[in-house]
Amino acid sequence: MEISPQQLLDRITTRTVPTILDVRSGWEYRRGHVQRAIHIPFWTLAARLSEVPGLTDDPIVVYCGHGPRAWMAGGVLHRRGFRHVMYLAGHMRGWRQAGLPEDR
Repeated sequence: MEISPQQLLDRITTRTVPTILDVRSGWEYRRGHVQRAIHIPFWTLAARLSEVPGLTDDPIVVYCGHGPRAWMAGGVLHRRGFRHVMYLAGHMRGWRQAGLPEDR
């Protein structure tokens, strides 16, 4: 399941924010990320699941730069019982192409 950049921004601004998980490298995250995103690199996610807020029934949006790392992280989340994993359509590239605000 995907959520568009604009749909996610709408949820951020109306305070119905799902958990947003950025699974890129630290360098990429520091260069800019989706507002309210939590940073856990995909290769550390399995060991850091306790840092993902909320319950396994809560929605979570995962993104990376283009998709592959997010899909791997989503697989980890699914195997650990997260039921409502969504992917940001276009990932960070799509967010930037839409001209949406970033935190740094």
